[in-house]
Amino acid sequence: MKTLNKISQANISPKKALELLQAGNTRFVDNLRLNRNLLQMVNDTSDGQWPMAAIVSCMDSRTSAELIFDQGLGDIFSIRLAGAVISDNVLGSLEYACKIAGSKFIVVLGHTKCGAIKGACDSVEMGNLTGLLNKIAPAVFAEKTVKQDRNSHNGEFVEAVNAIHVQRSVQAIMEQSNILREMIQKGEVGIIGAIYDVETGIVSFMEHTLILENNRPEGATAVAV
Repeated sequence: MKTLNKISQANISPKKALELLQAGNTRFVDNLRLNRNLLQMVNDTSDGQWPMAAIVSCMDSRTSAELIFDQGLGDIFSIRLAGAVISDNVLGSLEYACKIAGSKFIVVLGHTKCGAIKGACDSVEMGNLTGLLNKIAPAVFAEKTVKQDRNSHNGEFVEAVNAIHVQRSVQAIMEQSNILREMIQKGEVGIIGAIYDVETGIVSFMEHTLILENNRPEGATAVAV
């Protein structure tokens, strides 16, 4: 498996970057990960990096983007924090990844049984964590389908909030970053929300959140790849 360089990165379209991530997750689930010479990749990237995509994901120890998308050193930017919340720092990191470093695709990756989502569902307040969970709270209020047991003990409610939070995070990137919005609207970068299942290893891409080459597919059904 060759390490990405400036030329190979330039030849990857946003659509192709998504396909490569989808294929990588399929390999991960099937336990057929590519054999990579990581030391050679260290050498290949010592003078620069040309990742094809940027993944915003949770800090959860089970959700390493490099592993679940079967990517090597220098292939993706991985931005990780509890709940995969969108902040000025995350937006700045994504702007660097796409505008400066040439990444072609953004994935906002939530995951099932997320502790941060559960904390927001229970209105937890604890030190600096309070402010982070407040960024998830709008998704809790927006969830209207579950009428009873609207707390972390109800898995249906937690996952419904989780899906809304991921969708709102994609929207936040589009609304709060002029740089990324312009690149996405021009078709230079694509974006999608997704949810990783900690029980199966499958990443379900939320097609209704996809913006790719000025095309937003209709429908609200997540698709397991």
